[in-house]
Amino acid sequence: MTVFERIKEISKKRGLNLKKTAIAAGLSENAIYKWKSQTPQSNALQAVADVLGVSVDYLLGNSGNMHPSDKTDEREGDLKDYFEKHPILQYDGNPIPEAELKIIRRILEDMDD
Repeated sequence: MTVFERIKEISKKRGLNLKKTAIAAGLSENAIYKWKSQTPQSNALQAVADVLGVSVDYLLGNSGNMHPSDKTDEREGDLKDYFEKHPILQYDGNPIPEAELKIIRRILEDMDD
């Protein structure tokens, strides 16, 4: 399986298409499509791996382990930080509109009361 094919497969599992994956990684809309015939730069590949929550080694086919070994467990931590790190949040494969995210944030902020 090629790097392109792995990215396409994982993106689909995450409810993203390649265009949304590229944009979330800070790349041009068609950057990943170019990887069918070009070798991606390491920084671009790392950005895509971060968006998809997998290791670069997994994308390259060097490892069967999807998850980076040096990352902390994302189940631990602040949800506010998660919102900031993941600009495109989805539910059931559909992006959550910004208006609804504001409501969710307000509810979470009021939990202390």
